[in-house]
Amino acid sequence: MKKVLSIIAVAALSVAFVACGPSKEEIEKAEKLKQDSIAAVEKSKQDSIAAAEAEAAVAAEAAAAMEKAKADSARVADSLAAHTKGGKKH
Repeated sequence: MKKVLSIIAVAALSVAFVACGPSKEEIEKAEKLKQDSIAAVEKSKQDSIAAAEAEAAVAAEAAAAMEKAKADSARVADSLAAHTKGGKKH
């Protein structure tokens, strides 16, 4: 008798366990949410990389402009120095 009751109890617990599990639609919905989340993270990552590259390009342009300004300033200073050396002094 104990054996029969044990088998019935195990069967009842098995049925209850299977019945309480997620349905196929719930599993698919969870998987879709997971994939959407992964896609959002990837998009955010790509946007961040693009923003960093754009910022680096702006910084490089600014550095080039500063170097050009230094070179122009040095050229003007050299030109003024050469002009005043050979010219009249008042």
